[in-house]
Amino acid sequence: MTACPALGRHLHGETSRAVKIPKRNIYLKMKTLAEAQEIWQGRTGALRTAEEEVQAVSSLGRITSRPIIAIRSVPHYHGAAMDGYAVRARDTYGASDATPLRLTGQSAHPVDTGDPLPKEADAVIMIEHVERVSQSEIEIRSAAFPWQHVRKVGEDIVAGELLLPRQHVLRPADVGSLLAAGVLRVSVFARPQVFIQPTGSEIVAADRAAEATPGQIVEFNGAILAGMAEECGGAPILRNVAPDEYDAIKEALREGVESSADVVLINAGSSAGSEDYTAAVIEELGEVLTHGVAMMPGKPVILGVVGGKPVVGIPGYPVSAIIAFEQFVRPLLYSLQGSQSPVFPTISAVVGRKLPSKLGLEEFVRVILGRVDDRLVAMPIQRGAGIITSLTRADGILQIPQEQEGVDEGSVAEVRLLRSKDQLDYTLIMIGSHDNTIDLIANELKGRDSRIHLSSSNVGSLGGLMALRRRQTHFAGSHLLDTQTGEYNYSYVERYLKGTPVRLVQLAMREQGLLVGKTNPKGINGIEDLLRPDVVFINRQAGSGTRVLFDYCLRERGLPAEEINGYDQEEFTHMSVAVNVLSGRADAGMAIYSSAKALDLGFIPIGRERYDLVIAESAWPDFKMRTALDIIASDSFRRMAASMGGYDVSNSGRIIGIWDGEKWVERFAG
Repeated sequence: MTACPALGRHLHGETSRAVKIPKRNIYLKMKTLAEAQEIWQGRTGALRTAEEEVQAVSSLGRITSRPIIAIRSVPHYHGAAMDGYAVRARDTYGASDATPLRLTGQSAHPVDTGDPLPKEADAVIMIEHVERVSQSEIEIRSAAFPWQHVRKVGEDIVAGELLLPRQHVLRPADVGSLLAAGVLRVSVFARPQVFIQPTGSEIVAADRAAEATPGQIVEFNGAILAGMAEECGGAPILRNVAPDEYDAIKEALREGVESSADVVLINAGSSAGSEDYTAAVIEELGEVLTHGVAMMPGKPVILGVVGGKPVVGIPGYPVSAIIAFEQFVRPLLYSLQGSQSPVFPTISAVVGRKLPSKLGLEEFVRVILGRVDDRLVAMPIQRGAGIITSLTRADGILQIPQEQEGVDEGSVAEVRLLRSKDQLDYTLIMIGSHDNTIDLIANELKGRDSRIHLSSSNVGSLGGLMALRRRQTHFAGSHLLDTQTGEYNYSYVERYLKGTPVRLVQLAMREQGLLVGKTNPKGINGIEDLLRPDVVFINRQAGSGTRVLFDYCLRERGLPAEEINGYDQEEFTHMSVAVNVLSGRADAGMAIYSSAKALDLGFIPIGRERYDLVIAESAWPDFKMRTALDIIASDSFRRMAASMGGYDVSNSGRIIGIWDGEKWVERFAG
């Protein structure tokens, strides 16, 4: 063994120039979600966009504003529905096997499917039921009945009849029926124009991201809101960022209301701070219906009307912005087009961890979903309103009603799906310690089979073992050091996974150490320097393998943890630790070398450790797990992992232990 063994609003926010306004914004009109939705529907439900005519051929997805009447019948002639012979049914009466009947060319005309029937013909005899006896004569052995195998005029559509009602969403088949019925132009509701005004003196355009200085934030909420508006059939009008100044926001709102837009969104500045001006501006120019809704994320949303137009103050935090849009803007955009907002698909799932929630607050919790054994499990991930990746990583959203004080572990709850139900059967769940190579595995899985999705939750090594014991994950990542033996993971499996058969597979040997600034400005040389009063440390969470290793190193040296400035400040991933050091929030943090290399930080080696995958025996035969194991053992994966720095992956994919729930069937020293 070595010395130690192996943002603010959108964060749209603060302005540099204070502007006095008549009063401070406070949530005087806070409503429950249901109350706010009822008020909003009452004031906006009768609004509709203007009518417009569009070409039928390009009307897919549009919503009809008037009933559509067929101009011509379909088919517009009597036509053959089969290949065969067109006849008059009465000429075939009496034909049978005993008394076959012969017809000449004057009373039996050859036709193909779709051909118009000759005059006076009213039936078709299938070619298979006819025997040709000469060039001009056929023989039949059964009689035809009137309109047999014939598509009559108007069989599909009759001219003058209602083809489609008003407020109907046009689908591909509908477009086909319009063209068939001679309807070349249709009246539809115009796409709602959505005026989107981002605000914030600290916000910079995305194309200037490379120039952003500390305190400046790249504008992306506007693009999110524009995309969501398009998904609802809207036409977004995305404006340049307005500064956090009362008059500037007032002018932007006035411009939006006076424009052709049907809805005006002001993004950020909707909270109750002294420099949040949106509510006051709406109040001055129109009416605030609700300021603040008892939901999380999304509490600061503002609902108002100015000049007869709906105006929504959208919170600046991205997840808050998305939830506020879904609850209020989405249904409004469909309603403006005369349609109901489509219901989000849901599914029942077992909640994997207790979810506390405040009474009186409707909470939207992001979760990952996967089928473990015979149960669909929902595991919560980060809940911060500013963490946009909590939605990009999420498989669903669990809504906790305001009258409910959380959700108990093991209870069954309805989860709104962010992926299709079919995809859940192809989801592989990983819970446990964070490692940068997990992202490599996820990406390679998509390359091998685009259906497979790896959902991960970083809760530390011990949290991963607990999830395995509770049958909440397919596998866990673990690097728990036994300080008595110097071995990794074996004793923890024995202690915590009694009755739970698993297999240990080595993923990598990793370099752990202290991350410091690139030039190591504080001159940190080892763990002892962390006790210096001028050094700020950032720690990993309790239960993580890195925390176990760090605490062991402290005990080995006789160093008091309570004297380390920042020991109680925790992060859940190696990259989060690295970002803290890079940003200057901390002078040092314990993490793996690859995270230091990724962000060009300094690295002080502390020790080498083994990182294993602990795989549930029940998941072992699953093709998703087998695909992941094939990737881990591949040369391409080993090359990519090695290039990240700090990894020895020469034994990646090697089985190093088989635990039957009571004893080790196989075990290799390590």
